[in-house]
Amino acid sequence: MPVPDKARLKTKTIVFKFNDPDGKIYELARNGKDIDEILRRHRDRFVEKKEVEGNIFLIEGVNALWRLATGDTSVTPYDSSNAHIGVGDGTTSEDASQTGLQGTNKFYKLVDSGYPQITDNKITFRATFGPDEANFDWNEWTVANGSDDTAQNLNRKVQYLGTKASGSTWILTVELSIS
Repeated sequence: MPVPDKARLKTKTIVFKFNDPDGKIYELARNGKDIDEILRRHRDRFVEKKEVEGNIFLIEGVNALWRLATGDTSVTPYDSSNAHIGVGDGTTSEDASQTGLQGTNKFYKLVDSGYPQITDNKITFRATFGPDEANFDWNEWTVANGSDDTAQNLNRKVQYLGTKASGSTWILTVELSIS
């Protein structure tokens, strides 16, 4: 008797929050500095780490991946030149048919230097939001192949991560895996 196929999709999101009025943490993270080194050098600025599991993969993003897998060059890749993490204040529940962030306030940020990273069955995207960026309630996030809602969004998660204020830097990491 054949064994049914079972793919397991897993997502982990991690946000590191820092007091950073002078933008030092922002510069280090944007240049791809490892988070452990940032914490060693600036532990006094560290505020909080929050981890969240789960999300929904969006139809538009999955279709883009399949098209990229078949060599369709009309699709923008999710690479270091195009991959963005978007954050917003929307609270509408996730639905696979959505095509971007749902809130009023939203901000898409190009991934940090050295990202995305691929290891084993996982791709990791990381973007750093500086002292004057995305200062609003973070209720939703996505990974997209462009800088706004017209891009193809891979995923969407709705969960309150906090309210980002001026003078803070938040580093958001999204890990997507298939096994």
